[in-house]
Order: sequence, then C-alpha cells, then structure tokens
Amino acid sequence: MLLGPFDALPPARRILLRGASGSGKSTLGRTLAQRTGIRYIELDSLFHGPDWVPRESFAKDVAALAAEPEWITEYGYSRARPILAPRGELLVWLDLPRWRVMSQVVTRTVRRRVAREQLWNGNVEPPFRSFLTDPDHIVRWAWRTHPKTAARVLRVLASDDPPAVVRLRTRREVHAGLDGPVTALTRQ
Repeated sequence: MLLGPFDALPPARRILLRGASGSGKSTLGRTLAQRTGIRYIELDSLFHGPDWVPRESFAKDVAALAAEPEWITEYGYSRARPILAPRGELLVWLDLPRWRVMSQVVTRTVRRRVAREQLWNGNVEPPFRSFLTDPDHIVRWAWRTHPKTAARVLRVLASDDPPAVVRLRTRREVHAGLDGPVTALTRQ
C-alpha cells in the first residue's frame, strides 16, 4: 500500500527508511526516534568498522536488530534488505529530487570534513581530493545511485507481503508528515 504524506499511518513499531544517500534518512530517523520513543540505529554504524573496513559481523548484527520488537533503521545495503524487509511494518521513502539530495549531501560532506566530525567507529570524511579519485566517494555515490531508489521501493511494493510505504517528495512533505500522521506512532 502506497501512502501519501498526509494519509493516516498504520500502527508500526518497526520502521524502515529509504532514500538516496544524503536524502535525510539519518535526520529523519533521529527525529522519529525522539517523537516515538522507538530506538533508531544507523545501518552505517553496523557496517563500517575502523578505517572504513566493512565489519564481518554486519549480517549477524542486522539479524539481531531485525529480531527486536521495535526499531527504526535504513533500508539499505544489499545484505541487510532481505533481513529487514520481512520484519518492517512501515517504509518511509524519501523521494526527494536529485538537486535537493545533491545539495544536502555536498553540504553535509563539507561540514563533516571541515569539522573532522567523527562518524562510525572513529571514521571521518576523507580529504576533499578523494572526490576526484574515488569513484565511490559519497557525493559521486549519491549521484550515481539516486535513480535506483525508486526501483528498490517498487520491488518492495510488489512483494508478497509488503509493508505500508509512505512516499515523501519534498522537505515540506517530510515536515508535514512529522507534524501530522507520525503523531499516531507515538507510544500510548
């Protein structure tokens, strides 16, 4: 079932977030966690070990997360999606235009690099020159993978028992959804 930003949400305690890199999934996840009391965990924190090396325990850690009664996390990583999808009750799709996502990911990347903000397991954004040398630099990754997001969400909707999917196309819709239908997800 595909819902719009102003539709009533079904009861959900396991919430998946999907959008291109830089679309605002982490910000939305933290906000949802504050408003609902449901724990938010970034998949990146489970995936990236020190020096950006993938953690061997990633799939096991995702399975442990998925088994919990309630959570908010991203619907990302090819190894995580099949583990999370059967347990998710609601998928929030940040379907923002590419120009908006690129603006957000560039701003975020510059802010993190200048501040040497520590991310997961001691990692920091790489030097700016890596944008030119690393084909998987987060800004280049966001540009390249942005069109793939819709196809992944449509596959979820076509599955046998899909969660409800809320499609948010603008920041205004995101804020309206948080101020309206999301209030139904708060703890009683």
